[in-house]
Amino acid sequence: MEFFANVLVGLVALLHLYFMVLEMFLWTRPMGRKVFGLTEAFANESRALAANQGLYNGFLVVGLVWGLLLGPEGFAQKVFFLSCVIVAGVFGGATVSKRIVWVQAMPAVVALALVYLSH
Repeated sequence: MEFFANVLVGLVALLHLYFMVLEMFLWTRPMGRKVFGLTEAFANESRALAANQGLYNGFLVVGLVWGLLLGPEGFAQKVFFLSCVIVAGVFGGATVSKRIVWVQAMPAVVALALVYLSH
């Protein structure tokens, strides 16, 4: 069970690495604008905000990888950073788009459940 929990934690980390790259480096490029449904003007105006948001996603990645690298002793780190992902996903779902709950929060909820079950 711990193996599957760690695989899912790793997938959540990869998902947030993808978000970080989109927000920090591709926000104003065609791919970034397409993913987020942005006009070129809005993407350019909100570039700094998106980069800041991407940086926070990077911190989530680092925390989740840290928990994985610690092995069984990384339980607290995994729980904390998955909880942060869940809170961010629920907040994004409430304030931006309900889709964020499914894309961001739900994978973290499943990963968190597996982390607890494997501990």
